[in-house]
Amino acid sequence: MTTIRVSGHLTEQDVAGVLGLVRLAAEDDGVAPLSEHVMLHLKHGGDSRARNVLLLSDGTVAGYAHLDPTDPVEGPSGELVIHPAFRGRHLATELVHALIADAGGSPLRLWAHGDLPAATRLAAATGFTRIRSLWQMRRSLQSHLDRPELPPGVAVRTFEVGRDEDAWVALNARAFARHPEQGAWTRHDLDLREREPWFDPEGFFLAERSGRLAGFHWTKVHGQDGRESPHAHEAIGEVYVVGVDPSERGTGLGRALTLVGLHHLRSRGLFQVMLYVDEENTPAIRLYESLGFTHWDTDVMFARSAVSAGDHA
Repeated sequence: MTTIRVSGHLTEQDVAGVLGLVRLAAEDDGVAPLSEHVMLHLKHGGDSRARNVLLLSDGTVAGYAHLDPTDPVEGPSGELVIHPAFRGRHLATELVHALIADAGGSPLRLWAHGDLPAATRLAAATGFTRIRSLWQMRRSLQSHLDRPELPPGVAVRTFEVGRDEDAWVALNARAFARHPEQGAWTRHDLDLREREPWFDPEGFFLAERSGRLAGFHWTKVHGQDGRESPHAHEAIGEVYVVGVDPSERGTGLGRALTLVGLHHLRSRGLFQVMLYVDEENTPAIRLYESLGFTHWDTDVMFARSAVSAGDHA
C-alpha cells in the first residue's frame, strides 16, 4: 500500500531515505535525478516555502518530489524521482498529480534530467509540453588547450572567503540579469555552496579591472576525494559558472576566464570537463564549441498551463 505525504519539512530519517533513493536511481539511470538546488535543499533545509512530497510504500521511500514555489515570474517548478524497484506502477503519475495539486492551480514546470524516454512519456500523459532544454557539453582535458589571453588592464586572482562574497553576488546578478535561475542567487545561496565538500576557493577565479570585479570562473570537481558525482564512480571537472560584467562583453574576457579554469582543472589531474548551457544560448554554445566542447546530454523542462482545482488530467 502506498501513501503520499506533503510537507514543508523532512525529518533526518526522511532525508536519509530520499538520499538513498537518489543514489539508487542515479546508478540505475546513469544520470543524477535531482538538481544541485534540490540536493542542497535536502541537506540544509532550503527555502521554507519549498514543499516535499514523499511517496511511501510500507514505510519505504518509493518516490520523492520537490516543489519550489519561489519564482514570482515563471511560477512553481518541480522535480521528482521514483525508486527503481517501484517503477512500472504509475507512481510517478501520482507524484505529478500531487505536485499539480500543491501548486494550487498555478502554471507548473517540471525538470527532467538526462532527457530519458520515460520522462517524456510521463510528461505527455500528464499534460506537460517541452519548453526548454539545457545542454551538458564535455571535452577532454588531455587535448590541446590554448593559453588564456586577458584583455589589457585585467588581472586574475582566486576567491577569498570572507572578503569577496558580497561583491561576487552583485557581479553575478549583473552578469545574469536575464537568466531565470542564476541571476537570482543571493548571499545565502553562495554561503550554502561554501559549506559543500567540493567547494575550493583555489578553483574560483576572479577577474579585476582597476580594483573592481569584472568577471569570474567558478570551477567544480565531481567524484574526487569523496565528493558527489553526477555519474557514479567518475571524477570530472566542471565549468560551474562563468560570468562577466556587461561592460566587459566583447573583450574576450569570458573566453580567457574559461581557459584559466580549464588549465586549473587539468592541473588537478582530471581527464575530462563538463558544463551546462541553455540550448537557445547560441553565442555561448559557439564559444564552448570553439574551445573543444561537444554536446553530451540534455536536461529538459516541461510545462503545464494553469488548471482548475481538482484537474488531474
